[in-house]
Amino acid sequence: MSYTEDMLSIEQDGLLDQVDARTNLAGTNKMEILLFSLGSGEKFGINVFKVKEVCQAGKITRTPNMPSGVEGIVSLRGHVMPVLNLAIFMGLYPVEKHLTMMVAEYSNHVLGFLVESVDRIIRVDWDKVRATEGMLSDKGALITAITELPDGTLISILDVEQILVNAFGDAIIGNVERVESEHDLCVFFADDSMVARRKIIEVLDKMGVKHIQCTNGHEAWDRLKGMADTAHNAGINLHDQVQVILTDAEMPEMDGYVLTQNIKSDSRFDSIPVVMHSSLSSDANRTMGQRVGVDYYVSKFDSIVLSSVLRPLLT
Repeated sequence: MSYTEDMLSIEQDGLLDQVDARTNLAGTNKMEILLFSLGSGEKFGINVFKVKEVCQAGKITRTPNMPSGVEGIVSLRGHVMPVLNLAIFMGLYPVEKHLTMMVAEYSNHVLGFLVESVDRIIRVDWDKVRATEGMLSDKGALITAITELPDGTLISILDVEQILVNAFGDAIIGNVERVESEHDLCVFFADDSMVARRKIIEVLDKMGVKHIQCTNGHEAWDRLKGMADTAHNAGINLHDQVQVILTDAEMPEMDGYVLTQNIKSDSRFDSIPVVMHSSLSSDANRTMGQRVGVDYYVSKFDSIVLSSVLRPLLT
């Protein structure tokens, strides 16, 4: 397993002071995760690109009718954000005194996550990350993948999308117009989040568009290659079967950047645009997508924006 480690600074500019260098990870099938603890002795991780900074937890203003696990709101450098106690969401006994807050950007929204402490940043190969979908416990439902450190320590990578759904409820799919076409239309998409897959399907159903879904980039690439082989042998234009490929950025086994790179290096997919659909909404992530040939980048999850990007590609 290939890892490199960086010591973590909790100063405002210390965490992502090498963002430009980190964008070079695009196409390497690697990611960097920030390790943290919740007071249970277990190690958890979150993608570094989701974290804007790590700071001391300040004064939290409690507000009425907050969901369980949402401690209140805090003002930090002009941002008023909700603060979530991750230990409560994970079903762990909450730490009495939180010393650390991770400030995360998720789909253009800024949130604070209370944790006991942060550890360090590690670089991990996506092909060494395994999905956990199918775990039955509530805790397991909030873990999207697991990887292992060289010393055997297991790292649980949190499903931030599911945590936010548990806290604030599902995103509401608005009035999405159908796509009028004389031919069957199909979007091929890959996403490891069950929440995201459900929402994508709901949008496509409202658009009247068929879909083929996969849960990670490795599965998606295998299926796409098989479809391309079948179409070639039958003398069929692959674009007649799939008009758009939609991919998440973060996925176990093979991420969306490598998947896109593979698609763009195969001439059989030349006429099929690739749309990256990710909760990683920073400019750095858009730059990573551009480097591997992503045609369009859409932040999760706005059904109107997603459908407006897909519509002209399907007509």
